[in-house]
Amino acid sequence: MKADLSQVKRLQVKLPLVLLFTLGSSGSIAATDLPQPSHGIDYPAGWDQWSAVAVSHRTDNNTIRLILGNELAVKAAREGQTNPWPDGAILAKVVWKDTELENWKAATVPGEFVHAEFMFKDSKRFTETYGWGWARWVGPEQKPFNEGAGVCVACHTPVKDRDWVFTDVPFFPQFK
Repeated sequence: MKADLSQVKRLQVKLPLVLLFTLGSSGSIAATDLPQPSHGIDYPAGWDQWSAVAVSHRTDNNTIRLILGNELAVKAAREGQTNPWPDGAILAKVVWKDTELENWKAATVPGEFVHAEFMFKDSKRFTETYGWGWARWVGPEQKPFNEGAGVCVACHTPVKDRDWVFTDVPFFPQFK
C-alpha cells in the first residue's frame, strides 16, 4: 500500500505538468527535435518528468515558478544536502505569467508560458561560474537564450553563500 501511495503522490505532481504542457502549449517538442544548446549546454530532454522541489511567486514580474529537480537534486533537497548541492544535480525553473483563476478570483494559476531555465551543478566543468552552468530556453518554441552566463552570476550573487541558489526547499512529509 505504501508504494501505491508514493506513486499516487508522484502522479499528483506530474499529471498537472503533463496537462499544462499538453493543453497549454502550442509548440510541443518531440525528443528528436530538441532545441539548440544554450550557453553550450544541451537541452535536458525529459526534464518535464522530474519531481517538484519547490514553488515560487515573483511579485516584481508577476510570474509563477515551479522548481523541478533531477533525481539527484530531489534526493539532496529532501535530505537537506543543498549547501553545497551535489555535483550532477540539475534544477529546472519553469516560469509562467501569473493569471487569475477564472472561477476563483482570489487564486492565481500559471498562465502564458514564459521560459524554462536550468542550473547544472558540475564543479569541474563550470569552474568559472562557481560550479554551476546556467541555461535558459524561451517561449513555447524553447528558443535558446544565449546572453552571457555572467548575467546569471550577477543575479545570483546575493545567494552566493547558499551555493548560488535562491530556492528554499519546503518541508515534504515522508512516510516509509
